[in-house]
Amino acid sequence: MSEYRFSPTLLDRYENYINSSRIYQEYWGFSEEPSKTEEEFEKEQFQGLIDTINRVPFESEASDKGTAFNEVIDCIIEDRKSTTMEISVIADHTSMTSVEPNSGEVNFSQKKFIRVFYKHHTFLFPLNICVEVAKYLSGALTQQWVNGVLETTKGKVHFVGCIDQLLPFKVCDTKTLSKYSAFKFRHNWQHVVYPFCLNQNGIYINDFEYVITDFKSTWTEHYVYNESKDVPRLNEHCEGLIDFIELNRHLITDTRIFNQ
Repeated sequence: MSEYRFSPTLLDRYENYINSSRIYQEYWGFSEEPSKTEEEFEKEQFQGLIDTINRVPFESEASDKGTAFNEVIDCIIEDRKSTTMEISVIADHTSMTSVEPNSGEVNFSQKKFIRVFYKHHTFLFPLNICVEVAKYLSGALTQQWVNGVLETTKGKVHFVGCIDQLLPFKVCDTKTLSKYSAFKFRHNWQHVVYPFCLNQNGIYINDFEYVITDFKSTWTEHYVYNESKDVPRLNEHCEGLIDFIELNRHLITDTRIFNQ
């Protein structure tokens, strides 16, 4: 029996590929002069899925911004300094204090921004948003790796992923974006995979929340894992991805997808 290693990100990539027509219509369906055709968009989704399987490195400012914001939230929650990026409190866009926001020497309510140097980017996050999100997630365990195994008719799937914040009764994932629309993450697979893995390891947490900000406002999307409903969906999705992988095996260069 074949074995595979999937992450929620990979499942999301496959979701985007098989639903490329619906996604295209949402973004360009009403445009008189779309920047790309539906066929071009589908080819992009196909290549993006192959690149994710092959773990092709890519640069994304939006992704780096989300990583930086997550680190700020974790530092505030855990009252610690960052070891992966430079974080400072600033009073405005030009004036910076020399005190780290997690040193215990700063009164957050008296500052306006948190500035982060990460990779080759500089990010400014409104302090009130950072504090609001960190307070909401107060007491959480951060960056918790989980794993699980799903037996399918087409092979054994090993799941691996990292939970942003784990609270006693719910899993949380922090999302940053430029514009939010209701139920934006309903097609994501984190709110199925993470509870599945936790339950399989004897941690029965079924509530999942996406904590979302555009740096002006914050929202939450709440989902409840239902084993009898969600495991068959997960099984079907994974079997479809397995079919895709085997059909395009000649394009796959990273054997870790085969749990090697």
